[in-house]
Amino acid sequence: MARKSSRDRMKNEINAGSMADIAFLLLIFFLVTTTIAEDKGILVKLPPWSEDEPDITKLKTRNVYSVLVNANNQLLVRGEEKKLKNLKDNTIEFITNPNRADDLAESPTKAIISLKNDRGTNYKTYLEVYNELRAAYNSIWEDQAQKRYSKAYDDLPIAYKKAIRGDFPLVISEAEPTAFGEE
Repeated sequence: MARKSSRDRMKNEINAGSMADIAFLLLIFFLVTTTIAEDKGILVKLPPWSEDEPDITKLKTRNVYSVLVNANNQLLVRGEEKKLKNLKDNTIEFITNPNRADDLAESPTKAIISLKNDRGTNYKTYLEVYNELRAAYNSIWEDQAQKRYSKAYDDLPIAYKKAIRGDFPLVISEAEPTAFGEE
């Protein structure tokens, strides 16, 4: 019988041909099953598209709460410089008009918030202003839910929420931004 040399015994190899296939399949599996987090942005309901000319109606200035953010990130509300921390409370007062002042909105259904910014405005500042305006409406809705139904707004049925939103509709009009430093 012939003797086997040590070279003959050491010829054990691992077949690596299918390793590339397995790695490729794993790569495809992870690419398909992985979800990539993406920014949602600001969810805004846009008006329906129309080919007709818009109806230009003259608004009473008392019903328009104009908010301007300039290129220096300063706030101008109804012609007066304001601080961001006071914006929510001032907006609530404008919309609800508790003392029936002549320079505030006639009624909550006629109140319009007009937001205009400059192209040089920081996005962070724009979001802060927008969030304060939305927070004003959220606060009004929460107060109304407590007054009418003694429940939190989020716990109300949809019909009750619609009733509150009907009395205090969210109307934020965003104007086209002005050129850098124009206003």
